Amino acid sequence: MIDLHCHLLPGIDDGAVDLATSLAMARLAVADGIRTTACTPHIYPGFYDNDSAGIRARVATLQRHLDHEGIALALTYGADAHLTAELLGRIRAGTAPTLAGSRYLLVEPSHTIATPRFAEAVFQFVAAGYVPVITHPERLAWIATHYDVFAGLVRGGAWMQLTAGSLAGRFGGSAQRAGQRMLGDGLVHILATDAHGLRQRPPLLAEGRRVAERHLGAAEAQRLVAERPQAILDNLPPDAVEPVPALSAGGAPRRGWLTRIFARR
Repeated sequence: MIDLHCHLLPGIDDGAVDLATSLAMARLAVADGIRTTACTPHIYPGFYDNDSAGIRARVATLQRHLDHEGIALALTYGADAHLTAELLGRIRAGTAPTLAGSRYLLVEPSHTIATPRFAEAVFQFVAAGYVPVITHPERLAWIATHYDVFAGLVRGGAWMQLTAGSLAGRFGGSAQRAGQRMLGDGLVHILATDAHGLRQRPPLLAEGRRVAERHLGAAEAQRLVAERPQAILDNLPPDAVEPVPALSAGGAPRRGWLTRIFARR
């Protein structure tokens, strides 16, 4: 499996507090069946002022430690980038990273209140040639009142990443129900751990895959944790990737007009 959202780097945000924790998290991830992890620390101006160069350097250092300890986990880089007015400019300038240098990037909305002009901001990334992957929408306090917005984003070319632990109930009933609803409606492209430590938010992905398998079958569950994440790392255009199942209500196709931009890239 491939985990494309994990706060594994030590001492860089609210994830792993030190190298020992990072190594223990990596061992736990490997035991769970994860073979590749994207280190995606927060980028949140004024709180976590990380940048591409610093993240890549820390990933290289941590990879050397993993190799020295014989931990069979391959690392790549990215960021859990808070959606701000300057984020697109930073992505274009290369000071904020995409996932493994691809066209795909993690975009984190506000947890507590609906982001103003959220859909418009997301579609700016799509129009600029990127695929914004919205992180943990099922855990947002405002998902229930704005559910149709997220469905519209998917139709327009954005991707959605659920937290595996949400499907397993680690974040409470509301997040679990929202995640299951999104799975059933064909709105989920990948699962990830969004791990921050060893106990409260561990790097466990298989538990989410098992829930997805019960809802969608083994083939789609594997796409959520392996095939689509690999397509991101390979920088494949969305039209070259197996689409998510059609919406349960009406069977609307997943590929909107903005998505077709990528067919020409």
